[in-house]
Amino acid sequence: MEKKCLACNKKFTGRVDKLYCSDYCKSDYHYQKNKGKTPTFYRRIDNQLRLNHRLLKHFNKSGKSTIRAQKLIDAGFNPRIFTHYWKTKGGNVYLFCYEYGFWKTTENGKDKYVLVEWQPNYMKLDGI
Repeated sequence: MEKKCLACNKKFTGRVDKLYCSDYCKSDYHYQKNKGKTPTFYRRIDNQLRLNHRLLKHFNKSGKSTIRAQKLIDAGFNPRIFTHYWKTKGGNVYLFCYEYGFWKTTENGKDKYVLVEWQPNYMKLDGI
């Protein structure tokens, strides 16, 4: 049975329930359909997590770094969005975006973030 692709209107043959002539057309159709919509709550959180992760990775080249908090925030970082936390024996709580973490501190009256990379041999998550 010959049908028309919903994305490009090209004629094609295939299964009775097939709507697109290719995977590209299927992807493009859904992209165009959702392009103007406001992102869902899940999408906004996911996008912020990915941005936070990218920024933490970018500013932490050595495994442990310190950066002015405002510099990270100006780049788009949102410290309220994170995946998990880890508490040190000293009581400091590092918040993580996947394998990159941060801890807010103040040095000489300026807010800073101490950036770290997850160390599976040293850092343990309770219950996992």
